[in-house]
Amino acid sequence: MSKIVILNGSPRKNGNTAALVREFIKGAEENGHEIHHFQLSDMNIHGCISCYRGNNSRECPCTQQDDMNKIYPHVRDCNVIVLASPMYYWNISGYLKTCIDRLFALEEGYVNILRGHGRGSVLLMPAFEHDYDACAFYYKNLAKNLGWKDLGWVLAGGNCMIGDINGKSVLKEAYELGKSIK
Repeated sequence: MSKIVILNGSPRKNGNTAALVREFIKGAEENGHEIHHFQLSDMNIHGCISCYRGNNSRECPCTQQDDMNKIYPHVRDCNVIVLASPMYYWNISGYLKTCIDRLFALEEGYVNILRGHGRGSVLLMPAFEHDYDACAFYYKNLAKNLGWKDLGWVLAGGNCMIGDINGKSVLKEAYELGKSIK
């Protein structure tokens, strides 16, 4: 059984990203995985201030005390990190980017907690556009540099308005990707 952390960077709780996440969760739960889903738009998370004073030996490694403290313990112990976001100007949303930047605190200290450790990663991304080159580049390099194994992605172009994704095959892809997690 894997521990899966889902960082959902969409502000729409019932939007297209949420639909992909729901299907991914269905597939993963069928295999008995433990899921921790964070709706980042509902959380109070401040941007990284580049203080370099974090220390991952503390339960809450960052000097800033906000809702990242709810995320850090789960990321420490997870096997899979799911990045879920609509495409905003050919990249991930600000909610997700801010959260990722703040994960840096898990790298500060004696033992690097964020890099490697056999973690896998997944990208779930709906968008109006079909040009994912910039997003794919960012995701691939993030995973590569953090030593995460890319377990797959669902890129769902042609989805802008809430509900556009309903009935599309990408939902089954998200379900199957969740089910494929070991």
